[in-house]
Amino acid sequence: MEDETNPQAFPDKLDGLKSILPLPEYLSDLARIERALFQVTSEPFVPLQKIDAISVNPTLNLIPVGWKHLAALIKAEPGKEPVAEPAPGTYVMIWRHPETGKPHVREADAADLLALKITVENTDPKTAAAMGDGTIGVVDRAVRHATAIGILISPPSLILRNPPPAQASLPDVEPFLAVNTFTLQWHITQACDLHCKHCYDRSQRPALPFDMAVAVLDDLYSFCQKMHVTGQISFTGGNPLLYPRFSDIYKEASDRGFVKAILGNPTPIGEIEKLVAIDKPSYFQISLEGLESHNDHIRGKGHFQRSLTFLDQLRSLDIFTMVMLTLSNDNIHQVLPLAEVLRDRTDFFTFNRLSTVGEGARLQMADPEAFHTFLRQYDSASQRNPVLGPKDNLLNIVRHEDGRKPFGGCTGYGCGAAFNFVALLADGEVHACRKFPSRIGHIRQNRLMDIYRSKLARQYRAGSTECSGCRLNTVCRGCLAITHSYGLDVFKEKDPYCFMAPGA
Repeated sequence: MEDETNPQAFPDKLDGLKSILPLPEYLSDLARIERALFQVTSEPFVPLQKIDAISVNPTLNLIPVGWKHLAALIKAEPGKEPVAEPAPGTYVMIWRHPETGKPHVREADAADLLALKITVENTDPKTAAAMGDGTIGVVDRAVRHATAIGILISPPSLILRNPPPAQASLPDVEPFLAVNTFTLQWHITQACDLHCKHCYDRSQRPALPFDMAVAVLDDLYSFCQKMHVTGQISFTGGNPLLYPRFSDIYKEASDRGFVKAILGNPTPIGEIEKLVAIDKPSYFQISLEGLESHNDHIRGKGHFQRSLTFLDQLRSLDIFTMVMLTLSNDNIHQVLPLAEVLRDRTDFFTFNRLSTVGEGARLQMADPEAFHTFLRQYDSASQRNPVLGPKDNLLNIVRHEDGRKPFGGCTGYGCGAAFNFVALLADGEVHACRKFPSRIGHIRQNRLMDIYRSKLARQYRAGSTECSGCRLNTVCRGCLAITHSYGLDVFKEKDPYCFMAPGA
C-alpha cells in the first residue's frame, strides 16, 4: 500500500479530496509546482559545463498544469496580494540558472515552448520557420531569449581573444575576451546626398544587386550560427537609405533575426517610420563635425540644423540615437561645447580620430600632445554629461592612470578590426576596417567564414607586435587607421598617439 505521507503522492491525494472538501481547483497543481521546486533546489548545483550544441538545461522541469498565474503564487511575498487570480493554463517551468544556480519559476509562454520543442527535436531554425509559416528571426529570438533566461544552454562563442600573458594582464579584462555579437558594417551603397570634406571613399563602386545582397545575409547567418554569436548589421554607405531596395533588404535582415543599426544622414521621417513598421533599428547614428559653422563647412550648408531636427524626430519614435564626430586639428576644441548642445538631444555622442584616407588627406590630424590633454578633459566631462560616451581605445590609458577599470574600447573589445566586425563595401570587398585600406577578401569570391579565417584577417586582429606585451592589449591596441595614416606598419608599430608609460 502506498505511503500516504509520501510527499510525491501529496498532489494526487489532493485531487482525491476535491470531491469531499471545498478545496481550490488549482491546489493540486500548486502542490506539484512546489514539489518540483523543492526537488530542483535540494539537488547539488553543478556549474555549467562546456557543450558543443544548444541543449535543454538538465535542471528544467516542465510541469503541465490546468491553471496559469500559479508561478506568481509561489513567488508572492507574504502579506501581499498575488499578481493575478489563477486561471486556466498549460505549463509551468522550474529550473536553476546554469551559471548562477539561482532557482526560477515561471509560466511557459509560446516562445518558450517553441524554443524547447525545436531544441529537443533538433530542428534547425530555417526548417522550424518554414514549418510554422514564420520567419527565422522569430525562431532565433525565441531561442536567444530561452538561452538568456537559462532554460536552454548554448555553446560558448568561438570568437575569442587569447588572453595576454598573466604577468602583463589586467584583472578586469575577462569580459572582453569572448564575443557575443558579430557586426557586419555594410557600406551597402556609395550613393550619398552629402559630399563631406573628410570622406574616406568617393570611388564609384557598384552596389551588389538585390539577390546577391540577400545571399550575403544568408552567408552572415550561417557564419553566426557556426560561431555561436548573434549577428548585427550596421547599414551605412554613402547613405544606406539610397540603396534602391533598402527597405526590402532591411526586412530580409529582420526576417533572419539580425540586430540592425543605421549609420546615415538626416532623412525624411516618413522613410524612417516605414522601417520602424518592419522592425525598429537598435540605433540610428548620424555625424556632426563640430558647432554649426564648422559642421556646415565640412558637411554642407544647413546640415547642422537638419540634424538637430532629425534627432528630435527620431526621439519621438523612441529610437536610440548616436552622434559621431571625426576629430581633427580644426574641431578638437568644439567637441565638448557640441556635447552641451546635444545633452538633451541624443543618447550617445563620441568621436573617431581623423584617418587621412581619401579626401580626409586634405585635413590635418590633431596634434598628439593636444590630443592627450583633450582625452583627459573628455573623460572628466563625460562624468558630468551623460551623452558623452567612451570609444577611443586610448581613453583606457587615462582610466589606467587613475586606477579605474577599463572599458571595452572602440568596438567593445579594443580594436575589433577583423575580430568582432568586418566592413563590407558596396561592391563586395571585405576590409578589416573601413577607415583605411585593409582588404581581406571579396564576398563574391569567398564565403565570410573563409575570409574571417584567412591569414591576413588573423594578422589584422592580432594587432601590432609592439602592443603585444601591453597590460591594456585586450581593451586597446590603439587605432590601426591612425597608424596607417602616419605611414607606419600596422602589423608591427603601435598607434603613434599612444602615451602609455613603458612598464606601466
